[in-house]
Amino acid sequence: MSAEGRVPAFLDEGAGPALVFLHGIGGSKEGWKPQIAHFAGRGFRAIAWDAPGYGASPALADLTWPALAQSLARLLDHLALTRAIVVGHSMGGMLAQEFTALHPDRVAALVLAGTSPAFGKADGAWQKSFIAERLAPLDAGRSLADLAPALVAGMIGDEPDRPGLVAAIASMGRVPAATYRDYIRLLTRFDRREALPRIGVATLLLAGEKDRTAPPAVMERMAAKIPTGRYLCLKKAGHLANLEQPAAFNAALEDFLAAVET
Repeated sequence: MSAEGRVPAFLDEGAGPALVFLHGIGGSKEGWKPQIAHFAGRGFRAIAWDAPGYGASPALADLTWPALAQSLARLLDHLALTRAIVVGHSMGGMLAQEFTALHPDRVAALVLAGTSPAFGKADGAWQKSFIAERLAPLDAGRSLADLAPALVAGMIGDEPDRPGLVAAIASMGRVPAATYRDYIRLLTRFDRREALPRIGVATLLLAGEKDRTAPPAVMERMAAKIPTGRYLCLKKAGHLANLEQPAAFNAALEDFLAAVET
């Protein structure tokens, strides 16, 4: 069976309304363990995947945003889920937007954490510079395990949870270099700005006060364009809020879910 026909690797715990967690470019399903444990114990079925090319999930021959959305739909089919509450962080938040645009009937509610509706500028010059800058250390022979401590240090806010920080560095260090290269290029092709006003489900936009990758002001503007959007900023958190401030992240998500009909 081709990679396009195989089910991605995933964690699945608990029973109840389904919460599906989508990780960022340096993440994995393991990075959602603080959320899996919390929500599986509170009446939810908590699921996290390894995106194609991560962990035990086979890479896609043609990595595009629609192909990723189809991989996610395949996972939901495998789990016999017609609908789910989708929680996406960073790159995973972009995929959550793509999935909502292409499969709106399968999204019961939406949580977009530390993400944006587009990447770069339309002329492409910034994207080319971004790709070159991010891939230069790999081209020079360094590994992601070498780069992970500095990359994570540049993304965190004030007073990060120590176990979460360790987990973030380990996760980034395990990403295959080929996967990282492919997803860096994919990021620069994302633009779902025109779809924001068409999001019709309850949506939480969760920012980190110290996030320099997806700044709070960007997310607040994004929330204003979603008719059902609700904006919340977590104090002291950076880009990796679910690992840096897991208690605050879980509480914000729990409050949101309490008001959502599932």
